Amino acid sequence: MKKTNLYAGNGSVNTFTSTYAGEFAGKYIAAALLSGKTLNDGAVTIKPNVKYKEVIKKIASTGIVANASCDFTETADALTLTERILEPTELQVNLVLCKADFRKDWEAVQMGYSAYDNLPPAFSDFLIGHVASKVAEKTEQDLWAGVYDGSNGQFDGFTTLMSADADVNDASNGGETAFTSANIVTLLGNAVDSVPSAVYGKEDLTIYLPTVAIQAYIRALGGFGASGLGAAGTNDQGSQWYNMGNALAFEGIKIQHAPGMPSDHLVVGEASNLFFGTGLMSDHTEVKLVDTSEILGDQNVRIIMRYTAGVQYGIGSDLVLLTLA
Repeated sequence: MKKTNLYAGNGSVNTFTSTYAGEFAGKYIAAALLSGKTLNDGAVTIKPNVKYKEVIKKIASTGIVANASCDFTETADALTLTERILEPTELQVNLVLCKADFRKDWEAVQMGYSAYDNLPPAFSDFLIGHVASKVAEKTEQDLWAGVYDGSNGQFDGFTTLMSADADVNDASNGGETAFTSANIVTLLGNAVDSVPSAVYGKEDLTIYLPTVAIQAYIRALGGFGASGLGAAGTNDQGSQWYNMGNALAFEGIKIQHAPGMPSDHLVVGEASNLFFGTGLMSDHTEVKLVDTSEILGDQNVRIIMRYTAGVQYGIGSDLVLLTLA
């Protein structure tokens, strides 16, 4: 079983900056966090309840139709059954906070007046949400770009697996080194041209784009690209055409924003051919705060999270990977 550990020191390494100016409003504001968009949008197939490994069967067929006869004559080598293994990686978050760091802080009253005090409740709520959000961010990144090495808290992502698989179709990058409004339409065309004819037109066929490619495509459709898009852009609205709520597509194929995708890749494939495996989905949102003062006689609070995560795809020859030069 793969095991990784993400551990962040003890109470002494945490830094808290505090100011007091009037009554505390009781709210904490966190920086904008990258959410687990790919999973939240259902853009890949989620396979829960994978305790250790799950076998993904692949079946290929050739020449299964023959001329009729009176006898049963098996078509030689008509069906080929192979498999890929989905093995989620065990991951964890272990953090420690010392309650003494808050004793002179502007939330000291919320900890109680006893020397045996508690972590400020408002901060406890904030911390639980913050840790869960950061795990969602990390999962989104590793889902596409993770590289498992046994100790870095990652699992192999889709682009890592696809880059090492000769069956995956490689689309031409035209020598481009970055996605821009001038080249994005051409590069998307190259990717779609590489989609196998048996896959093209499938209902769940999707183009997965990193943030930089999404931005380039939106700008191109606003009239700032090449390929005959026109100066006024979509519906003659220029850069005002997109309001963040519009569904994007290219030549009828759905576009999915994949924030965790490396900025030099794009992927085309069926959502039903891309799998995310885990034990329990609830593990990804369960953060435990354990006050160890009554057990160990210290002043620490431990933040604990344990979960499993991993990805795999079924048929590599049905997928397209474009990697910039």
